[in-house]
Amino acid sequence: MQLAWAHLPASLYAERSAPPREGVDAWLHGATGDLPLRIARGLRWHRAIARRAGALETMAQGCSDAELRERLRRTARASWEAGVGRELALALVREAAVRSLGQRAYPAQLAGASCLLQGQMAEMRTGEGKTLTAALAAAVAACAGQPVHVITVNDYLTQRDAEEQGPLFDFLGLGCGHVISGMEPAERRARYANAITYCTGKELVFDYLKDRAAHGPGVSQADLRLRRATGAAAQPTLLRGLFFGIVDEADSVLIDEARTPLILSQNAGGIADPAVLCMALDLAGEMRPREHYELHAGRRELHLLPAGRMWLTERCVPLGGDWNVRHVREHWVVQALRAQFLFRRNEHYVVKDGKVLIVDENTGRALPGRTWEQGLHQLIEQREGCELSEQNRTIARITYQRFFRRYLRLAGMTGTASEVRRELWRDYGLATVVVPPNAPCIRRTWRAACLPDEEAKWAAIARSAGALAAQGRAVLVGTRSVAASERLSEVLAERGIAHEVLNALQDAHEAQLVAAAGQAGRVTVATNMAGRGTDIRVEPAVRALGGLHVILSEFHESRRVDRQLFGRTARQGDPGTAQAIVSQVDPIFTRQPGLLSALLRRLPGAWVLEGLRRRAQARMEGLHERTRKEAVKHDERLEASLSYSGRA
Repeated sequence: MQLAWAHLPASLYAERSAPPREGVDAWLHGATGDLPLRIARGLRWHRAIARRAGALETMAQGCSDAELRERLRRTARASWEAGVGRELALALVREAAVRSLGQRAYPAQLAGASCLLQGQMAEMRTGEGKTLTAALAAAVAACAGQPVHVITVNDYLTQRDAEEQGPLFDFLGLGCGHVISGMEPAERRARYANAITYCTGKELVFDYLKDRAAHGPGVSQADLRLRRATGAAAQPTLLRGLFFGIVDEADSVLIDEARTPLILSQNAGGIADPAVLCMALDLAGEMRPREHYELHAGRRELHLLPAGRMWLTERCVPLGGDWNVRHVREHWVVQALRAQFLFRRNEHYVVKDGKVLIVDENTGRALPGRTWEQGLHQLIEQREGCELSEQNRTIARITYQRFFRRYLRLAGMTGTASEVRRELWRDYGLATVVVPPNAPCIRRTWRAACLPDEEAKWAAIARSAGALAAQGRAVLVGTRSVAASERLSEVLAERGIAHEVLNALQDAHEAQLVAAAGQAGRVTVATNMAGRGTDIRVEPAVRALGGLHVILSEFHESRRVDRQLFGRTARQGDPGTAQAIVSQVDPIFTRQPGLLSALLRRLPGAWVLEGLRRRAQARMEGLHERTRKEAVKHDERLEASLSYSGRA
């Protein structure tokens, strides 16, 4: 895969320009899809490389440590630049992993590493050892002199993976660091200076925006060197460039988190007038839905109707001041309506230590230091009785789609890529290769149960979890929100069932809770924090009794998230079971047309439930895809007019 130097802009550091695809170019790119690339460099090609790497195992075992490192460095560059000798590079790095980690990569992991080095998306079933797969590819690329970013979904996995794979990189003489939230700029800069850096997508993108904001749009490396030579340079950049990015849990990072742009803001000084916030909330409380405003909960949209604008004018004119300015009063009231009806406590945010903390809907984790813009955060703080935070001013923004297209080479891996194969190709140029598992999955999925209301659902889940725990099984119950996990915890406590809760309010001991979740008789209630990248190792006694049992308490808007939760059990040939226990009043069903909701109430059979689930999830996935496309278009228009994040 040769680098197209024509696409390298004059920039702070190495990155690829990412012009928007338009017109015929966009049509051709989407019409052909990734089929030609998958034919030329598809599964058969990668498995052949894995087989040849396996045949070289004896040769690799005969090398001394020094010989192995030297041969790998010589081979890696040719493997990176032209794919020549990739099987030898993989054989050598696999032997290095055996000596340093005590782990011998399976053929499926070698095939996955080959996909990553080729710049493709490897779909590997949950439990197939993607952490080691990424480390093998990262080591080969780093030995070829390419700085590598391994990007995952949260700080916990970032730190865990960097520490677990560190001995391999140390053995090969490669520096490895990790970047998590809360680190100071000097420490971040030092971590990014390593050959391999583990980080989350959000931390990486914000550090990129900080570099852009600090040095100005369109500045080149030559400009930066001149500034430093004359003493006029600002602080050094945090990143070294965007060379090779490996995205773990790629559908979560590149798809689910890509609906909204990442916005870098700075303190604008001053606090919003509490009287203005209170008045906006009072006015919003007086307005009536479908008469004054239209609410689309599924799309998270709210619009004022003409009657609402007239009512607002009549109500606000006597107030005087800024309330007489139409766009000002409509802005504050619309934001107040959104704060009241679209953002719910313990679902979209939590209140912790007197502060409103945003909760990432995809991972279930709190995001300290992040705020909503345009006064929305302050309105929620006012409503919750928290101390008002200072207002921020946007200084840079970018979407995930535009950022990740700037890598000179981008690759990814996940257990659930097939559903979004088309979008991954269209937006990121990533061809998806489905790598068969090393061992067949023997998970048994029990028939889903649909209860008439939430209380009946929680009672059924508690009965099932308690019975299985009494048998010596380990049970993991997945919930969609903090509020749901807390409610289930209350029901379990009332029944005397010992359990642990893992959510955004109780995340201090995440590693310990995950490590203990596979113990006999253990019941763990968790939000999506335990849904991706979490390897729950079951005890031999639990394995003998049937393994870990996973209960899904509410269908998600994406089929992929449900699959990820069920993927926590029956990994690498282990036994395991899973079941969905839901209710007819779950949002995914109540948002359906009245006739379909009535059908579920009258005929709560498995086939009706499955049909409604498929229809609802397909509808929401299509809606989210349109939202992502609109976000990219809006970001490109802003870049063209404001040049915040810079186009060379």
